[in-house]
Amino acid sequence: MPEAVRILRSELPNIEIVISSQTSPELAGALLRRKIDVAFMRPAQQMPDLVFKPLIKEPLIAIVRSDHRLAALDAFSPENLVGETFISVANNAPAVRAAIDVYLKCSGLGITPDQEATSTYMAISLVVSTRGIALLPLYTQNFLPPSVTSRPLEGEAPTIDLLLGYHKENNSPLLKLFLSRVDNLIDRVLKRAGEP
Repeated sequence: MPEAVRILRSELPNIEIVISSQTSPELAGALLRRKIDVAFMRPAQQMPDLVFKPLIKEPLIAIVRSDHRLAALDAFSPENLVGETFISVANNAPAVRAAIDVYLKCSGLGITPDQEATSTYMAISLVVSTRGIALLPLYTQNFLPPSVTSRPLEGEAPTIDLLLGYHKENNSPLLKLFLSRVDNLIDRVLKRAGEP
C-alpha cells in the first residue's frame, strides 16, 4: 500500500484514498457499482465489465503458534496437518479456499477443516485459541503477533493470484495515471520482497 500511495503522491491533496478490507467478491461488487476506482483483490468470477490485471502470485504458508511443537519445523508438508486442528478459510474468500482445498485433495490424506475463518484476523485468533494450524497467503505474515509464526510449505506451494481490478468504462485521469505506473510499483514491491 505505501508504494501505491507513492504513485499518487502529487495528487494526494485532490483525492480521497479509502482503504477497505473487504473480500474479493465485495470489492468486485463495489467496482461494478462504481463505488471505488481500483481494488487489489483475488480472482473473482468472470465479470465482463471489469478488467483484472495480474500483479503477483502469492504462495500459501502455514501459520502456527510459536510454542507449538511443529513450529520447530523449517517447512510444513500435508502430513504435518494430520491429527492437528486444521483451520481453513470460509467460502467468502473463494480463491484462497479453492487453493487450500486443491492442495489438501492432492495430498490424498483426507484432511478436512475443523474450523473456518471469515477473515485473516479470525484465522490468527483461531490458531492462537485452538492451537491449530492454518494455511494462508504470504501477506498474512505482516499481521502476526509474536505468539504466532509462519513456515513455508514444502515443495511447490500453491499460489494465489493478486490482481488489480477496475471498471473498463472508468475514464478517470487518476486511474489512468495509476495504471501507467503499476508495473514500476510491482517491480519495487518484488525487489523489496527479495524475489527475482
